[in-house]
Amino acid sequence: MASAITTLAADAPTLSAANTGFMLICSALVMLMTPGLAFFYGGMVRVKSSLNMLMMSFISLGIVTILWVLYGFSLAFGTDSGSLIGWNSDYVGLSGIGITELWDGYTIPVYVFAVFQLMFAVITPALISGALADRVKFSAWILFTALWVTVVYFPVAHWVWGAGGWLFEMGVIDFAGGTAVHINAGAAALGVILVIGKRVGFKKDPMRPHSLPLVMLGAGLLWFGWFGFNAGSWLGNDDGVGAVMFVNTQVATAAAMLAWLAYEKLRHGSFTTLGAASGAVAGLVAITPAGGAVSPLGAIAVGAIAGVLCAMAVGLKYKFGYDDSLDVVGVHLVGGVAGSLLVGLFATGGVQSDVAGLFYGGGLEQLGKQAIGVFSVLAYSLVASAVLALLLDKTIGMRVPEDDEVTGIDQSEHAETAYDFSGAGGGAAARSTAAPTPSAASKKVDA
Repeated sequence: MASAITTLAADAPTLSAANTGFMLICSALVMLMTPGLAFFYGGMVRVKSSLNMLMMSFISLGIVTILWVLYGFSLAFGTDSGSLIGWNSDYVGLSGIGITELWDGYTIPVYVFAVFQLMFAVITPALISGALADRVKFSAWILFTALWVTVVYFPVAHWVWGAGGWLFEMGVIDFAGGTAVHINAGAAALGVILVIGKRVGFKKDPMRPHSLPLVMLGAGLLWFGWFGFNAGSWLGNDDGVGAVMFVNTQVATAAAMLAWLAYEKLRHGSFTTLGAASGAVAGLVAITPAGGAVSPLGAIAVGAIAGVLCAMAVGLKYKFGYDDSLDVVGVHLVGGVAGSLLVGLFATGGVQSDVAGLFYGGGLEQLGKQAIGVFSVLAYSLVASAVLALLLDKTIGMRVPEDDEVTGIDQSEHAETAYDFSGAGGGAAARSTAAPTPSAASKKVDA
């Protein structure tokens, strides 16, 4: 008995300083993605809405952080109840967790896992905001964010990643958030915009990005932070899977950017900076669920397919008449669906698990599981988000008045403007309007 106890104690995980440090860095990288998203979205809107767009992302850092500590972590990762939701009173307020208590089966503290997953919860509602640009009351957005993470994100995170969650137990592969983050946010965006309607001037007025440099900066920050988002999701570096995910993240993003630009050149005749930024994000989205299951060659295929599909999808809003302001549906929903389903085709069975896709002799079984995961999350998020938006719209109202939307939501909601030009050239203006000093000749004339 003593020897058995000794063996079990020796085999039990112990706290790894290396893995703990790595995961803290990854958590910080994922946190940086939300300000990166703010810049990405903020540059894509017209100047009169840019501050509001920044704030719709940034406020999530405040709201979701507090809710996650109070009850979100418990709902998402507590003890399973009916395969639908979790709960653990020790996680409420993060008050019953020892500082060296390890996340079950891993070498990192529970606190580290909790803060890493917090950053995923923060960015997911921020992703939705891009579809709602120019027209939503900021107070309504605050309430929607709080309600949405409670009713939609926390339960879905448990389904996909929580021990006992029904999609987790079914064997749906979602390495870092194709269903829980991107399909979830994209479907929610579609549900809300179907309720609140189109912007004033949609399909009539030009609504071009006011700052493509900001868009490129935001895309670069997202790409950088996504290495923590993806590679960190293996929760350590003991077996090389995280390294494969890191490589696949870079490879798929590059492939998607090139594929988007190629499609754009063939379809519209130009290589645009907006296309490069959007293509990169499409690749990042698609590889998120798949990168731990595919090889680097598979990552090229995933990225290229997603790049073309998302480039095609962004134009659907004009065909079907839904106003997805910044292409959240076209990039995050379509990219998330593509990446999640492609696991069922390109999974090698030699990286994160022995599950193989159709092209590697695994048949259609995993593709079927992936489809169940994709469409169940899509349907739940779409319906629940639309209901929440409808309730808020019928009570406090979701949209700003039309006059405020036309003149600029930055002024009406935040009493600020993004760029202050009042002092530009002030010295020259002052000189030109000042009374000239009378010359000696003029004095003689006056006399």
